[in-house]
Amino acid sequence: MPADAPPSTASATMPPLRPVGAFRLLTAFTGEQSDPNRFYSLLAQDSVALIERHAALEGRRVADIGGGAGYFTSAFRDRGAHCLLVEPDADELYSNGAPGRASVIGDGYWLPLADASVDVCFSSNVLEHVKDPAGFIDEMIRITRPGGLVYLSYTIWLSPWGGHETAPFHYLGGHYAARRYARRHGKEPKNLYGQSMFPTGVGPILSLVRRRSDVAVVEARPRYYPRWCKFLVLIPGLRELLTWNLLVILRRQA
Repeated sequence: MPADAPPSTASATMPPLRPVGAFRLLTAFTGEQSDPNRFYSLLAQDSVALIERHAALEGRRVADIGGGAGYFTSAFRDRGAHCLLVEPDADELYSNGAPGRASVIGDGYWLPLADASVDVCFSSNVLEHVKDPAGFIDEMIRITRPGGLVYLSYTIWLSPWGGHETAPFHYLGGHYAARRYARRHGKEPKNLYGQSMFPTGVGPILSLVRRRSDVAVVEARPRYYPRWCKFLVLIPGLRELLTWNLLVILRRQA
């Protein structure tokens, strides 16, 4: 299939990949700290399956932005995609061993890729760690070709896990939660409010992408919930508390 052809929704040589399922993902999430390999491997499998509902991956070009140790990149490559891993933190990049081919240290605000050069631009649990979400999303859209997909999944600040390791005390303020964590553990949290973690919500991001004429929203729903729970993102206020993690899939327009 030529590189500039529109993505198919079926692969000629690979059977469909089954999503992992909400309950299994949530169960694995409870062991994210003790068994990260299991959780991130399952999350990667499920993420790839979600994308393949909208586009085949075999032979396609994918950019995994902020992909850390490469779990998602490996899952994309297992489906026959040509995947570039872009990660700003060298320690994260090497945290599960050598990252292998097509992996670079790079900034999500200035991706080392040409305009319209990938079929899928993917980002999981990164957006809450960037100060300028609009600039980050703009860069993801820039490198995605017309007809291609932009996949975003990120933690909502007002959700139970919004403060990450400082939760649930982030409800009393991000700075307070960070100070409390430091007193309790004798070190600063990995995700420091105002520096490497920011209060990202549901409404502002949905409003941002819906205002753009260069993308169309294909799917928007709570990431770890059953698909029928997508109605939650339509309820202002409540969606900020209950969504937990927002999944947004966009299709780049011509």
